[in-house]
Amino acid sequence: MNTDELNFAYKVRHALNERLDDLPASTTDRLAQARKLALARKKAHVEVPMSVRVAGTGMATSGGFLSQGFGWLGRMGVAVPMLVLVAGLAGIYQYEQQQRIADLAELDAAVLSDELPLSAYLDHGFNAYLTQSEQ
Repeated sequence: MNTDELNFAYKVRHALNERLDDLPASTTDRLAQARKLALARKKAHVEVPMSVRVAGTGMATSGGFLSQGFGWLGRMGVAVPMLVLVAGLAGIYQYEQQQRIADLAELDAAVLSDELPLSAYLDHGFNAYLTQSEQ
């Protein structure tokens, strides 16, 4: 029932209650029979078990967060940060690889543009000379 129907029912009840003593006996008997018939036709009240959700203050693993089912929003709340983490790690890996390639290219360019022959770099005495000169 909507609010208009409820208001109309309350007004009718109030008007009948005001003039109840003035009604003839036959009318009150018919109203009593109509009431009994209406109550007989009324749907039986079905007991619906009520569920009560109690919010606990325990840790997430003690039946709180993890025991509740994940809805689509909960799954997205886990999936999105994981995707961002994987994308970030892949980006860092690519950056480090590019840096390594650039460093090797710089070293190769320095070796190839140097006046020393390549055989000098293979000489153990030259490596010892380089380590002494760096210190």
